[in-house]
Amino acid sequence: MRYIKPHYYDEFNCVAENCPDTCCAGWQIVIDEEALEKYGDVKGEFGERLKASIDWNEGTFRQNNRRCCFLNERNLCDLYTQLGEEALCKTCTMYPRHVEEFADLREYSLSLSCPAAAKIILECQEPTRFSVYENDEPDELEEEFEDFDYLMFTQLEDGREVIFNILQNRQMDMRKRMALVLEMAKKMQSCVDEQRLFDVDEVIEAYRKQQGEAESLSEENMAGKTYFSRCKEFSLLLRLERLRDEWSQLLESAWKILYEKGEKDYLVLKEEFDKEVGYQSKQKEAWSVLAEQLMMFFVYTYFCGAVYDDQIYSKMALAVFCTEWIEELVMARWALQGKNITKEDYIQISYRLAREIEHSDVNLNLLEEWLEKEMEER
Repeated sequence: MRYIKPHYYDEFNCVAENCPDTCCAGWQIVIDEEALEKYGDVKGEFGERLKASIDWNEGTFRQNNRRCCFLNERNLCDLYTQLGEEALCKTCTMYPRHVEEFADLREYSLSLSCPAAAKIILECQEPTRFSVYENDEPDELEEEFEDFDYLMFTQLEDGREVIFNILQNRQMDMRKRMALVLEMAKKMQSCVDEQRLFDVDEVIEAYRKQQGEAESLSEENMAGKTYFSRCKEFSLLLRLERLRDEWSQLLESAWKILYEKGEKDYLVLKEEFDKEVGYQSKQKEAWSVLAEQLMMFFVYTYFCGAVYDDQIYSKMALAVFCTEWIEELVMARWALQGKNITKEDYIQISYRLAREIEHSDVNLNLLEEWLEKEMEER
């Protein structure tokens, strides 16, 4: 078995009651079979509370006002306090650690939806590195990967390596890096759609030889999104399943500040933001590093998952979409706070967006389907 993890993975420690938010509210917590069996055997008064607090048909903890019923007023877990860490189900034990499973490979990551993990990811100034190690342990899930497409996965891994190199080329404008990897993914997708699978290698090699140069980009690909494009994307965000009230408030505020007054006001605000904070400002290097870390996170987490659905382009488009919308929401926060923004604001907005997308298959699927359709219509 091979294992991969980003260099900051082992830095995570739960900050418990010091967390500015909680991971035990806003979504259903699924309980694994082993934990369910163990919970059924707990005796005494707490055992009765535990049994009554589980939806045994769904295999989830019940909620009070969208908070796990074991989450107390200090945002601490009564289950953990009463029975210890070993009593937690796999979901609670793992989060925000995440594992993607690919045949003989396991890829470990931290979820951006966790405030402490988001802080680690976004405060990292150095380029993300990945540790790779192997052992001789047999794959317990080997039978589940009998139809695994090893050729495509190898191409996805090779392509992702090139994408990482482009995204971490700090000599290039970050917007160009994002446009370049999106163009590369689009060409890879065309090869797959047209069943020219071996041409994927040629696409990868072509971008590898460019060494991250943006010479192949058209003016259309290099241009930023228009006001009307952003409004169209905003309407998509409004269609997503809502997991947290804070997300609704964030969207409502963004609409009023960015789009409600029309195109002219939006463009004036965006130009001012870019010159003071964004890609045209004295802070552009710091701003670009934040975008780079976001792109690296989303690409590492989702890109190779295309081996299961052949949707290469939508995985990359999702990374760009999420990164750009975090930037848009940061701009709205900047305007709301009197043209002032902090890295804590950037971190908060990042984990709030991630919570709405990372933890909802409905939202992930809707976004990918929409992004794929957008590619077909261009």
